[in-house]
Amino acid sequence: MTPLIVDTDPGVDDAFALAVACRAPEVDLLAVTTVHGNVGVEQTTENARRLLGTFERPDVPVGRGADRPLVHLLDRRADDVHGDDGLGGKSLDFGPPVEESPRRAVELMISALEAATEPVTIAAIGPYTNLATLLSARPDLESRIGRFVLMGGSIAYGGNVTAAAEFNVWGDPEAARRVLAGSRVPTTLVPLDLTMRVTLSDAWLDDLAQASPLGAALSSTRDAYLAVYAARFGTPAIPVHDAVAVLEAIVPGTLRTMPMPVDVDTSSGPGRGATIGDMRGSEAVELGRPVDVALDADATFIRAELRRRLIA
Repeated sequence: MTPLIVDTDPGVDDAFALAVACRAPEVDLLAVTTVHGNVGVEQTTENARRLLGTFERPDVPVGRGADRPLVHLLDRRADDVHGDDGLGGKSLDFGPPVEESPRRAVELMISALEAATEPVTIAAIGPYTNLATLLSARPDLESRIGRFVLMGGSIAYGGNVTAAAEFNVWGDPEAARRVLAGSRVPTTLVPLDLTMRVTLSDAWLDDLAQASPLGAALSSTRDAYLAVYAARFGTPAIPVHDAVAVLEAIVPGTLRTMPMPVDVDTSSGPGRGATIGDMRGSEAVELGRPVDVALDADATFIRAELRRRLIA
């Protein structure tokens, strides 16, 4: 089994992702760490604890992480998309919450990496503040990280929080630049270019709700999330960005990737938080460290695989 840490800011799509991670026989889930993002870190930590309680994983420690970006404070969250509690107003329906670890997120990551006997995969599905802090505090542990799988960014699609920036990268551009451009860890980036093409319809969610109690609990969080995407795109369907990334972390090769250097705009202008992928091929890769950017996948297979794992 692959050792796995999930760094998250639950979040409706994070809830689906955590359910998949908690039920995956392919991985040994070492820890769940939380970060500011969709809502504040106090709420994301509460949500993670409640979700792991619902998924019957009290064995997995939950460590509270960064409550703000490395440099600039955020001027907004995503509660208009995910609800004030991050889970579509349904957070109290999950649980009972598991205990919060006395160790903070980065400390928990360090402990897990030091104890690991094989490389650890870290899936980050919120802003990357905790990862950047880990890399800066303990660069000697990079060799113990087998892979980063990061949900975030956009190569050609554009942004979802500004015209240029995807939410996770916009939430801490300096941290994203440290992880994407300044790390030696093999990295897979799962951007909006792909995740916006892997959507779950309202009918699909109804079917999931009828298939199992867990499916019903997860589907119950959809209303605010669905309303936002239906109004924006005219179709009653939701992307589950983070679940797509976690599925790749669990089963490498689920997504089709292209290697390219990736940088992040950390300016204060309208491009702040934009991810810049150099798609010039081998010439570009020679100029910067390659990141495997997931740009294609079989969306029908992913939907079927998510359903299989969520109702098993």
